[in-house]
Parts: sequence; C-alpha cells; structure tokens
Amino acid sequence: MSNSADSTSTPSRRFRPVRLLTGGVFALAGLIFWTSFNTAHGTNIRTDDSMLRLSDLIQERSRKNADLDDSAAGMRSQVDALAGRGNGNSAAENEKLAGLEASAGTSKIDGTGLTVTLTDAPPNATPRIPGVPDPQPNDLVIHQQDLQAVVNALWQGGAKGIQVMDQRLISTSAVRCVGNTLILQGRVYSPPYKVTAVGDRGALRKALDSSPSIQNYLQYVAAYGLGWKVDQHDAVTLPGYSGTVDLHYAKPMG
Repeated sequence: MSNSADSTSTPSRRFRPVRLLTGGVFALAGLIFWTSFNTAHGTNIRTDDSMLRLSDLIQERSRKNADLDDSAAGMRSQVDALAGRGNGNSAAENEKLAGLEASAGTSKIDGTGLTVTLTDAPPNATPRIPGVPDPQPNDLVIHQQDLQAVVNALWQGGAKGIQVMDQRLISTSAVRCVGNTLILQGRVYSPPYKVTAVGDRGALRKALDSSPSIQNYLQYVAAYGLGWKVDQHDAVTLPGYSGTVDLHYAKPMG
C-alpha cells in the first residue's frame, strides 16, 4: 500500500531558471524606475538645499577671513609702531629692514602703475568674427591661467608690487579659480577681476603686450567679447600684506 500511494502522488513543482531570471530583471527595472522618478521629481538637482548651504558657508567663511585680515592688519601696525621705538638699530639697519619689508610685500608701496581688468563675456555671446565657431561655455569665462598670465607678465615687466582685487600678493600667494570664482588667500571673489601693479608703466604695458598667453586670451576677447581693460595710474598705493607669513606644511607621524 505504501509503495502504491507513492507512485500515484502529484509530482513536486520545479522552478524554471528562465522564469526566475525574468522575474529578477523586472524587479531590477522597477527599482531603477523608482529611483529615477524619485530623483527627478523628489529632488530639484539645480536648487538642492545642500548645495545652497555649501555656497552660503563658503561666502560666510570668506567674510570672516576678510574681517580677520582687517584685524590682523591693525594689530600688525601697532606691533610695527612699538617695534620701531628705540630698537637700537642704526639708520642703515632701519633702511635695510624697510627694503626687506617692501620686497616681502608686508609694507605699503606707491608709485606709478596700471590696473588690468578681466571680465566674463555675456552668457548669450555669439561670434563677433566671421568663420569663428559658436562658443562653448568655457570660452566665455575667465580661467585661472588668464589671471596667472597677467600676474606673471607684470612681474616680468618689473612690478615692484602687485595686488589682485583687494589683496597684496607675496611669494606664497596662489591664484586659484574654482568654477567662475577666484579663491585667493582664503577669500572668494567673482568677476570682474582687477590686477593692479606698481612700476614703470611703459615696461609693464610692454610685458603685457609681449605675453603669448595674453595674446591668446585677446583672441577670445575679439571673438566672443571677454572683457579686457588696462588703466594707467600716475599715482597708486598698494597696501601691505596683512595675513600670516608663516609656512604651513605636513609633518610625518613619528
């Protein structure tokens, strides 16, 4: 009886691999569809609050750095005034110290000079020269190499001091651009960018005109309307650098 009952029982159900794979594909497709729907309709990518908070944080940090720079400048002036009282140095030593401070960029400097202003082109700019292709977004904005080209040319032209926006450059200054903003010594700037130099105006202008990098930039000025302006000054004063001059570097863990 036992053997007879086993032989007539209903066969067990078998899973077919093809059906199992098909079900997995549909499940994965549903997950992808839901994720895409949630991203497109549940989050506005261009106005994501997290990105806005990051931008606000950067601007707030830039303002705090500016306030700290002003405070440091005031303290430095007081320290310099106190140090100059009865320091026992001879006139020659004081003159040498003043020269070193001027070379380091920590003291103000004045004289003849010029200011170079660079500006982004209009976002809807079209070619101004026949045969020039339509501009790409990168063709219409000021890049880091453009600012560096101006600064390098002015140094080569014998500049005694250079100021970018409202900050004096020193040997450790780095001109960096992120997107369409300039980050200089902990502060953030937007175009137009102004670079002012003190020195012989003829030599400075000649250095600008002979720079291959600037000549390349001027081609985009002519083609798409990027901004370029050079103003000469009979007298201009650059403030001394007021930030820290200490070098910061990594140390190996012992």
